[in-house]
Amino acid sequence: MGTQDRPQTSEQELAAFETATQDLVGLALSSVEQLEVSLPQFRLLLTLQRRGRSTSSDCAKALGVGNSSITRLADRLHASGHLARGSDPAHRSVVTLELTAAGRQVVQQVTERRRQNLKAALDLLEPAERAACAAALEKLHHVAGHSIPRPNSTHLPL
Repeated sequence: MGTQDRPQTSEQELAAFETATQDLVGLALSSVEQLEVSLPQFRLLLTLQRRGRSTSSDCAKALGVGNSSITRLADRLHASGHLARGSDPAHRSVVTLELTAAGRQVVQQVTERRRQNLKAALDLLEPAERAACAAALEKLHHVAGHSIPRPNSTHLPL
């Protein structure tokens, strides 16, 4: 059965997925509450954790923000000891950013808190419901990642 033969998504189905999206984003946002860093700062830390040592320009592209925004975030995170600045020996004007131990600890704390909160919610479902949700989300991830044009080709860290 081709995609043209499939029935369109109903308003009820769309509303259910919108609600689920809001719930999951809310869970992600709540995992960074009560930290010593802001959400934008955490997003930069997460980007550096995933990418490793990177230029500030590469971080700006990854986050979809301007270079000046990265500079301000990096200033605060450097002052608080969460990231280290460096330079490229071949290009002294290029600023590099890298997580410190404190920065890695913040990313780890948020990741653990997020996983605990998500697990607590998932544990309330029956095993068959959990399995069905996981299968549907894996499929949605596959089709959304490959079939829907997006201005940014990567997922923004949250």
